[in-house]
Amino acid sequence: DGLLPIAADTTPRLAVIGHHARRGRNQGGGSAMVFPETVVSPLEGLRQRYGADCVTYAPGVVPEPELHHFERGTVTDPATGAPGIRVRYLDGEGTAFVEEVFPTGRCGWLGDERLARAATLEVVTRYTPAYTGHHRLGFAGLGHNVFRIDDRVLSAGPIVADSDDVLQAILNPPSRAFDVELEAGQPVEITLEFQPDLPGGFPIARLTLGTEDVFDTPAEELAQAEALAAAADIAIVVLGTTETIESEGFDRPTLALPEGQDELVRRVLAANPRTVVVVNSGSPVLMPWLHDVPATLLTWFPGQEFGAALADVLSGNAEPGGRIPTTWPATETDVPVWQVEPVDGRLEYTEGIHIGYREWQRRAAHGGPAPAIPFGHGLGYTTWQIADPNLATTTEDEITLTVDVTNTGTRPGKHVVQAYLSRTAPSAIDRPECWLAGYTVLHAEPGRTVTARIAIEPRSLEHWSVDEQAWLREPGAFSVRVGASVAQLGAAVEIPSPR
Repeated sequence: DGLLPIAADTTPRLAVIGHHARRGRNQGGGSAMVFPETVVSPLEGLRQRYGADCVTYAPGVVPEPELHHFERGTVTDPATGAPGIRVRYLDGEGTAFVEEVFPTGRCGWLGDERLARAATLEVVTRYTPAYTGHHRLGFAGLGHNVFRIDDRVLSAGPIVADSDDVLQAILNPPSRAFDVELEAGQPVEITLEFQPDLPGGFPIARLTLGTEDVFDTPAEELAQAEALAAAADIAIVVLGTTETIESEGFDRPTLALPEGQDELVRRVLAANPRTVVVVNSGSPVLMPWLHDVPATLLTWFPGQEFGAALADVLSGNAEPGGRIPTTWPATETDVPVWQVEPVDGRLEYTEGIHIGYREWQRRAAHGGPAPAIPFGHGLGYTTWQIADPNLATTTEDEITLTVDVTNTGTRPGKHVVQAYLSRTAPSAIDRPECWLAGYTVLHAEPGRTVTARIAIEPRSLEHWSVDEQAWLREPGAFSVRVGASVAQLGAAVEIPSPR
């Protein structure tokens, strides 16, 4: 309805709400993890773009306790004063045989000979608090520990896995955090003596030193979020998954967002109808409020420039030009495939070739539920009209479509025009209702019509024959439809059989 983009030169009052606005997920967990030089949070990016005076912030929801690693610039190596934390590898006699400095409070090892040789890791750093008052500092890792802040021993003893899944226990080890009173600008020395618990003796471990956020009561945090939203021109709610529910090494028990986030959207929307929701997850989640909010933006895990990229898109410097490569359900009961664990040692792939959007389309043809977001869907900041396609080339080696696409809006834009094949004649082959066969990306100024060309590989009309061990094309007619998603297609155009 035109709420986006939000031009930066209009100096709007923005209420940025949600724990993910301050602690956004820029990457996935597990072995995909890297250590970025810097990370721009959504809150930082929006304040840089619109001005700190124009942006207020409230977490809104008190999340489950989560240890956040010390970030660059908050800790220094006591030995040199340079940024980072120092790790000393000690042998059985307590002698350091090697040392190294990690840039943040997040450390990981995989197949590391030094870790296999070490009896103890001694981790030490100086942390400088940004404010005076109550803080929560701690660590996470599997093994025996002695944790100190200055000369105070706050933890001593073993930390064992709370899961039978070894990989999950390593990637998401239990954490311990402790309440301390600190003074702004006055560094404290943090030391952890750690004897890692190596599964089967294999040198793999993960260790985190960091902080837990301190919140008011859930009712107070929600009330503050509502008040900020009501006083703002536009509210931006940033929410998403956490590393404890979406990561490598374990399955998610539900597609729902963490507790309280859906209610936060409803309460903020009631306080300010001009609300944008930003979803920060790496895979589908349920969004029961999707059709109530004016705009929803899916960011996935967008990398270290998360906040800067978000500001570019929300301000209109860039268009949200993506198209969704998965299908997102409205409810969990709508999901076609939910049984994904072996039974008696076997997992039957009964869906066959009908995976993803193909199964959604097959069920829709028989009155099944529609998804919340269909495969290929995505909006930008203008509108489009797609004409019926023409067959420009049809041979055994080449099939090319041309289609006129008009930008009917008021802004330059990007569109992704998609072509889907279907079987027109009766078929002896188990086929989807339709299948993606080609697409093209185009750009157009307002009011301009451009001609898109979409190449379709002849292989897209073939099927694999197990009996003949070859790709074959079944005689008879196929058709192609073009549109903006699998759920928004135009008239069918028949593809004649090659002579």
